[in-house]
Amino acid sequence: MSVALAGAIATALAVVCLMLAPLGSARVWWPFPKHPERSVLRDAGWTRSLLTWECLRAAAMICGLALAGPLGALPGGLVGAAAPSIVARSLAVRARDERARQTVALLQLTLAGLRSGASLTEALRLATGSGRATGLAPFAGAVRAFDLGAPLDVALRDARAEARDRRVILGLEALSLCVAEQLPSSRGATLIASVVDRLVFEQRTADDVRARTSGLRIQVVLLAVLVPGLALYLALTVPGMRETFTTPLGRFVLLPMAAMLETAGILASRRVVNAVT
Repeated sequence: MSVALAGAIATALAVVCLMLAPLGSARVWWPFPKHPERSVLRDAGWTRSLLTWECLRAAAMICGLALAGPLGALPGGLVGAAAPSIVARSLAVRARDERARQTVALLQLTLAGLRSGASLTEALRLATGSGRATGLAPFAGAVRAFDLGAPLDVALRDARAEARDRRVILGLEALSLCVAEQLPSSRGATLIASVVDRLVFEQRTADDVRARTSGLRIQVVLLAVLVPGLALYLALTVPGMRETFTTPLGRFVLLPMAAMLETAGILASRRVVNAVT
């Protein structure tokens, strides 16, 4: 296959993916029982279909192949295929942290309303008054269901069944327990205060650990970038190294082995950092 034919096929695939991407919806059938990144995409705010996501990944991989340069097509394709997942996971982690902070703020507002003499329903309604933040959506949905005639404890349990974040689930369980057991305002405030104290402690601990291990995380990133950056520098500045990379030995043996070792090192380093944190 000539280079021109390969480029034409890649361009055609990219154009087809771009044409099909706007047609995707969240209800498009997915042929596999469970997509490995379904929860990550949901937390990251991806609202299109999984088919659209895979088309985006294919387009990124094609761009990586087109921009591979002297290192060959394999490293560029791997980078292009992994880039969307890396971005999605970063956005998901940020969204989870923001959702946890919003949940703590909502429970604190609810607690303040209870201590000021309001009922739990009124305090929760005031706390979810804005309803725009992502972390407030389960609580605001329960309040809307209550306004439509559903019992508040049932609405909170339904919202808890649909929630995925552990901290949101903890807040919904505490509120539903207060309503189901018909606790007085003083005991309900005590229960919610204990939940708030626990969530605040966990958040502060996580922030402290994240700050203490930031050096380890930066070290992992630097070590992961060092070898590919050095290889790219040598390929651009040393003609002999560039020729070695373009030979069958470089394309099918050296570069694949380097990619596998690099991936194994990144995974092992992340496992160590996660174990420490």
